Amino acid sequence: MFDKKRWMAAAVSAAMAVGLVGCASPVKEAGSTEAGQDGEMTKITFCLDWTPNTNHTGIYVADALGYYADAGLDVEIVQPPENGAATMCAAGQAQFAVEAQDTMAAALDSEEPLGITAVAALLQHNTSGVISRAGEGMDRPRGLEGKTYSTWDSPTELATLKTVVENDGGDFGKVTLIPNDITDEPAALEAKQTDAIWIFYGWGGINAELRGTDFDYWNFRDINSVFDYYTPVLIANNEFLEDSPEVAKAFLAATRQGYEYAVEHPGEAADMLIAGDSTGSLGGSEELVTKSQEWLSAEYISDGEKWGYIDPARWDGFYTWLYENGLTERDLTGLGYSDAYLPE
Repeated sequence: MFDKKRWMAAAVSAAMAVGLVGCASPVKEAGSTEAGQDGEMTKITFCLDWTPNTNHTGIYVADALGYYADAGLDVEIVQPPENGAATMCAAGQAQFAVEAQDTMAAALDSEEPLGITAVAALLQHNTSGVISRAGEGMDRPRGLEGKTYSTWDSPTELATLKTVVENDGGDFGKVTLIPNDITDEPAALEAKQTDAIWIFYGWGGINAELRGTDFDYWNFRDINSVFDYYTPVLIANNEFLEDSPEVAKAFLAATRQGYEYAVEHPGEAADMLIAGDSTGSLGGSEELVTKSQEWLSAEYISDGEKWGYIDPARWDGFYTWLYENGLTERDLTGLGYSDAYLPE
């Protein structure tokens, strides 16, 4: 699942290889300035933020169709450790990883920030919002007054919710907060286990549609544009970027090909994701994966200038909001991202 469960330290600590190519070629560790020198394959470790899902499809497509191999790269996709993908990437155990702008803030907000940089947006817009049972008045933020909301108890999450509820004329103090241990959002709503849940529509919303759940939903970005931050993003290790900029560019160029293929061929891309999932977590969810892919493929590039583009104004606007609301000790405006490694 690719929801806000990343706020919970519950990732599986294991590594899995899904590379189908390059096994017969010599492999060298990333570190040279160019990929595939002297006929060698350059080893790249890529760490997911969660089990494989449709946020990650372009990675699996690029691997399955040989785009990485063509670029001289031997890419290994691994699961995140308990302390998270960003920590693994910063430590140099992975050259690239999946993160999100909101959760990156904690990694950057210290005297010794983690050495990571967001180098591509995997989705052009924040596709998250709040889902609730239909017809119970929660089709807008102030409707959460007097209702139960399942929370991960993240300061950023709660500040975001408080902002949209109060800006809509509601009293956030009248929202009942309960712990979020939900794995199936539509089922939880139907069972009245909770009234409202923060979801990513590309998975939770599509799941609700497939189940025939009668629900209301609103996007955070539609309520307040400051919340149209980047989630998820592809991050890279800073030392790797400095030492091997051409390898980084080669990886991003091949990854772009994978996502562009998924935009044009969502059905085939979904099949490649399912086939490449060594965790088995997608087993039995083939219809959900396919429908999610059909919906999410339109979000990879959307109205962006190009695949992966990070708009400085949107990135900086969210980090400025975090600082102004006391959610970071440092002003992170202008930090943590770069478009310099994206292919033209």
